[in-house]
Amino acid sequence: MVAWVDYKKAALERGSLALELFVAISTPVKPPDILKAQLPGHLAYQAQLEQSGSLVFAGPLSDLAGEQMQGMGMIIYRAESLEAARQLAESDPMHASGTREYTLRRWLVNEGSLTVNVKLSAQSVRL
Repeated sequence: MVAWVDYKKAALERGSLALELFVAISTPVKPPDILKAQLPGHLAYQAQLEQSGSLVFAGPLSDLAGEQMQGMGMIIYRAESLEAARQLAESDPMHASGTREYTLRRWLVNEGSLTVNVKLSAQSVRL
């Protein structure tokens, strides 16, 4: 195994982006009716994180076959450290209430591309 800081340094030295983000995989542990009751607070919290720049992406995951939505979700945070990202995840009403649990990992974004299409008069954005 390689230490994270050493791998990140090597990625930067070889010219990779080495953008460190944090990925939370969120899993329901309470029944759907309790989940639905926490949803407004969760969505408001996500909107707050989006406004502050701490939320990169968030949304549900399918089952392994890609056919069903099982309630699992992925949240990608922008934070200064793993501990700061953990605090963001812990403060989510879904996690704070015990309705969902999560795992959190560092993610080093090295490659890829992003295309944004903004249509001003139509007031639309497409990624």
